[in-house]
Amino acid sequence: MVLLSGGMDSCVCAALAVRDYEAAAVHVSYGQRTEERERQSFLAICRRLNIHDKLMVRNEALKAIGGSALTDDGIAVPDSEALGHDVPVTYVPFRNAHFLAVAVSWAEVMGAGKVYIGAVEPDSSGYPDCRPAYYQAFNEVVKTGTKEGRIEVVTPLIAMRKAEIVRLGLELGAPFDLTWSCYSREDRACGLCDSCVLRLRAFEAAGARDPIPYAGA
Repeated sequence: MVLLSGGMDSCVCAALAVRDYEAAAVHVSYGQRTEERERQSFLAICRRLNIHDKLMVRNEALKAIGGSALTDDGIAVPDSEALGHDVPVTYVPFRNAHFLAVAVSWAEVMGAGKVYIGAVEPDSSGYPDCRPAYYQAFNEVVKTGTKEGRIEVVTPLIAMRKAEIVRLGLELGAPFDLTWSCYSREDRACGLCDSCVLRLRAFEAAGARDPIPYAGA
């Protein structure tokens, strides 16, 4: 079972899962600015990687709760250079718990033993639900709260630099051309938000060209 947002990291995670297992993919829309574009990426990546079992669900709670530039139209998505050292306004409060709950529930029904998520700690925006300790704690919840307690949440990319993730994806044949990482646009990536900047730096450091279209390029 792999959580697949349609972004770069989750795409590499899916490529890893497909290499090692017969994988199924979960996508959660939550009212984010680029939800339609991310959904398109999810479906296209599944087709390219031959993932046939798919679950697409909509979470209404995160949009209703707000408090994030990704879900609240009243909060602008900042340029990367404008960010300080605090958790940025693009953080969606406790989002990954919502995603993992869906994936673990489906894993229990499907008989899957692992749930892959492409969380990354280095070279990231500093979201608290991307820290290794978070997943250690979540696995204790899963162990206690499922019938057999055997489902494990795995984070194969969590200690990797973004450039390392790009290199791994290229080795695996991950379809980067189908991915979408931009926080604010659905036609051409803005190239200015933190997600775009981290991605562009990663491809440059890996000595590779980012295949998606950028505004002004």
